[in-house]
Amino acid sequence: MPDLSVPELLDLDRRHVWHPYGPMPGRAEPLVVESASGVRLRLADGSGELVDGMSSWWSAVHGYNHPVLNEAARGQLGRMSHVMFGGLTHEPAVRLAKLLVDMSPQGLEHVFLADSGSVSVEVAVKMCLQYWRSLGRPAKQRLLTWRGGYHGDTWQPMSVCDPEGGMHELWSGVLPRQVFADAPPAEYDESYADGLRSMIERHAHELAAVIVEPVVQGAGGMRFHSPAYLRVLREACDAHDVLLVFDEIATGFGRTGALFAADHAAVTPDVMCVGKALTGGYLTMAATLCTSRVAEGISRGEVPVLAHGPTFMGNPLAAAVACASLGLLLGQDWAAEVRRIETGLREGLAAARELPGVRDVRVLGAIGVVQLDHEIDMQAATAAAVREGVWLRPFRDLVYTMPPYVTDDADLARITRAVCAAAREG
Repeated sequence: MPDLSVPELLDLDRRHVWHPYGPMPGRAEPLVVESASGVRLRLADGSGELVDGMSSWWSAVHGYNHPVLNEAARGQLGRMSHVMFGGLTHEPAVRLAKLLVDMSPQGLEHVFLADSGSVSVEVAVKMCLQYWRSLGRPAKQRLLTWRGGYHGDTWQPMSVCDPEGGMHELWSGVLPRQVFADAPPAEYDESYADGLRSMIERHAHELAAVIVEPVVQGAGGMRFHSPAYLRVLREACDAHDVLLVFDEIATGFGRTGALFAADHAAVTPDVMCVGKALTGGYLTMAATLCTSRVAEGISRGEVPVLAHGPTFMGNPLAAAVACASLGLLLGQDWAAEVRRIETGLREGLAAARELPGVRDVRVLGAIGVVQLDHEIDMQAATAAAVREGVWLRPFRDLVYTMPPYVTDDADLARITRAVCAAAREG
């Protein structure tokens, strides 16, 4: 295909490319990105660059075109880009599994390498269901979670997303019926904690697992809650023989100020999902980690294997880049960088509290959120951010940012100005 002009690209895009959460054919005109470097996206129409305030949906924590990650990809390409994982193994996958075990909460010993975050949640649910079947308790097949959550767009993950007002309300009555507690309050509330305990006890006979996003609920509403609730869940699950799953796809690898959100509560789940920042945004890969209890329980069953095996499982190219990305993270004072970003977000977003229509402003780690009292005009809000030289992706009643950890103070100030502008115009 010959080189295409920007208008030609946009025309073909509108007619043929189905974008996330969009109609077909497309109605809104996306910006065409030509290249990216550091924290900047260069636009193909020659209008300039945008500072990325989204880390490409929270994954590009090291920014773009990073020399260490580039070299890891080039080096692995020279050896092999892919080989099937059934009956074979390779160094990048083994190294990655060991890295994840060493850095994750103590007790998570086994790693299933998946294609994407949503698939890692599917695997986590399958682990829990198969665990109880292997132990002769097949009636334990439902999941408990709290409202306001989001776990992905495939089948089982959709069933534990918020069923009212969430992205997957369309599928009510078709998805498996799970058990939902109210959304957790921001501060610790003993009466709410008692309600969680009571609900887990009441449904324990049918619950395979409790699954939650720890400390931060992401795409379901960017809500924060007390880490103490994680200890409540751990104790209640232990008391009533229910597995505990943490979805750390968005919160893992330092985003909340702890390496994993579970670390805020010093709690180890039975199963944990990670993704997004795992490869620094270079390639799609996720992982589902579990304890020996879960792995050995499955292995004692009539079907002693985990019945899941994606074609690109353990992809060596993605695994090599993931190893390099985690090495970059752990080889620096990542916690200090996240604290610096947190300070910049608190200072820069303080002005948003005075804007009309703003209900709340909240910051945790490298996450900044402005919540409005109305549904946002996404087109107007996005345009306002772009005029400030920043890429944001507002949704529902929220304007938020999750910048790359390498964002400097000047660009961070630009991002917070853009969030305020988007909140004002949206």
